[in-house]
Amino acid sequence: MKYIINNIRLSLDDDYNTLREAAAKKLGIGVPDADKFKIIKESIDARRKPNIHMVYSVMVEVEGSGVRSGDNDIHRVEEVPEEPLLPGKLRLNHRPVVVGSGPAGLFAGLILAQYGYRPLILERGERVEKRAVIVEEYWKRGKLDPETNVQFGEGGAGTFSDGKLTTRINDKRCEKVLEELHKSGAPHEILYRSKPHIGSDLLKDVVSNMRKRIEAYGGEFRFNSKMTSLQLCRDRLSGITVNAHEEMGAEVAVLALGHSARDTYEELMRKNVPFVPKPFSIGVRIEHPQEIINTAQYGRAAGHPRLGAADYQLFHKMQGRTVYSFCMCPGGVVVASASEPDSIVTNGMSAFARDEENANSALVVSVEPGDFGSGHPLAGIEFQRIWERLAFAVAGKNNAAPVQRLQDFLSGVNSGKLGKVKPSYTGETRVSDINLCLPGFVTGAIKASIGYFDKKLKGFGMKDAVLTGVETRTSSPVRIPRGETMEVIGIGGLYPAGEGAGYAGGIVSAAVDGIRVAEQIVRTYSPPIE
Repeated sequence: MKYIINNIRLSLDDDYNTLREAAAKKLGIGVPDADKFKIIKESIDARRKPNIHMVYSVMVEVEGSGVRSGDNDIHRVEEVPEEPLLPGKLRLNHRPVVVGSGPAGLFAGLILAQYGYRPLILERGERVEKRAVIVEEYWKRGKLDPETNVQFGEGGAGTFSDGKLTTRINDKRCEKVLEELHKSGAPHEILYRSKPHIGSDLLKDVVSNMRKRIEAYGGEFRFNSKMTSLQLCRDRLSGITVNAHEEMGAEVAVLALGHSARDTYEELMRKNVPFVPKPFSIGVRIEHPQEIINTAQYGRAAGHPRLGAADYQLFHKMQGRTVYSFCMCPGGVVVASASEPDSIVTNGMSAFARDEENANSALVVSVEPGDFGSGHPLAGIEFQRIWERLAFAVAGKNNAAPVQRLQDFLSGVNSGKLGKVKPSYTGETRVSDINLCLPGFVTGAIKASIGYFDKKLKGFGMKDAVLTGVETRTSSPVRIPRGETMEVIGIGGLYPAGEGAGYAGGIVSAAVDGIRVAEQIVRTYSPPIE
């Protein structure tokens, strides 16, 4: 019999054996063997600084009876067999196509491959090994490749990030995502940490290993292969055009485009694929010394090896908008993330060790379709472009990003200098007035929230904190409507998935959506005959 024991509290210096002993004491049994003991969740309770605890949930397999009853923290595991996923009966003449190799595309491809559908994954950018070299060249010399960059290429935009695996969705498929990432080389701790992350340095190998596993199941990847059009016959998908000249038959395609595939959105609109604008957020990246964040969160315990680099999450609702931190990267760097020329886009990235000098986070404000200035379905894209191009112009039109001391930003002046905090941005920077490259309602909301955030997180409002502009790609500005079958409304065989289609907001939720779409395809169709 298996039991889950919650709320086991240990000190920072307690070890694995102490955890097993604590679980045994709660159950009223002898210390379980290691192979019958599993950590389900590990989190940090820092509410009573400096008296910080590690809090665990564990699963223990027990033979026979004798387990202590009446403890609300102990729950017997009722094992319910999963309903098998059985292939459908509709015939496929061609193998399914997956457009995009971000989390949604990779996991859709993995499921389809595991069930024998031999998917073809099309990626407009390069494989991750070559992509990393091209991105590094852009960061060093400012030479942008519009097809292979931080947004496009194997692994998607999340490859150059912190690799955070936190999610708000409650779906059993989340466990599948973590397990498959672990099988592909991600650290074991992602299976139980309350805030798991992989880190950009390890994520590249994980993505490469996932590709190899999909290929071993019979899938195929084609890089530098952009879907430039599609063919429809009687309101159903019949084919796809690649790189404007190669046509291939396809009755089923997963659109796992990512949130920056603007040219593909435009082409899909020309083919009468419906789009609706959706809210997203824009703002800046803010950087503090990591030491300040550690002290604010952990007090005198800051620096303990069990704690690592501290993170934070802040939000402030005011006048119908929300100002909040997003994609916080402890011990990380701010990265140049443009996908179009003459524009500046920022993002955050951390390695697995999270050991860089600064902490950074997006500090963004919610925007609604009513802010876009047009009722066009793709108006949110143009709204993003305005501020990305203004950031490029404000910083001198030489691919430098505008940076500014927080105090200067609050005062609305360009002092022409920075303070103690040095920007970690991966490209060139220029001290500028960031007030000039964001809407007034955005800069006003950020300014009005700094004092509030400083009360929540001591030191957040430090005068020398650095702002880098602009952060515009927090999520997709559009959604592709889909029906109960998960196909585009009005177009059979076309399955939008993930963040770019407007159905996810991070690595795990995008991966889960890719799995759900792939499962629907399996339920509907039998494996292809070709």
